[in-house]
Amino acid sequence: MFFEKHVFCCINKRPESNPKGCCSLKDSEKLQIELKKKIKDLKLNKKIRINKSGCLDRCELGPVMVIYPEGVWYSFKNSVDIDEILNSHLLNNKVVERLKI
Repeated sequence: MFFEKHVFCCINKRPESNPKGCCSLKDSEKLQIELKKKIKDLKLNKKIRINKSGCLDRCELGPVMVIYPEGVWYSFKNSVDIDEILNSHLLNNKVVERLKI
């Protein structure tokens, strides 16, 4: 079985002293879990896959995710951003321009 959409959310963790920063220290794992739960609650987990990812090398913009097959990259900061990506992009195929990187 293949998914219609595949979302990779960076949860990479680096030491706080690392100048690049990291997504994990910006709540990426909590937000990834939140998005995954919302997809499951909507019973879309057979069509849309939410995955944890290692470093996507956009650390300074983090947390970040990339959605395939479109290849659209987003920077997201909170639950409001997650909801907008879910409702606009994942459910209605409309890119969220304000969060796109």
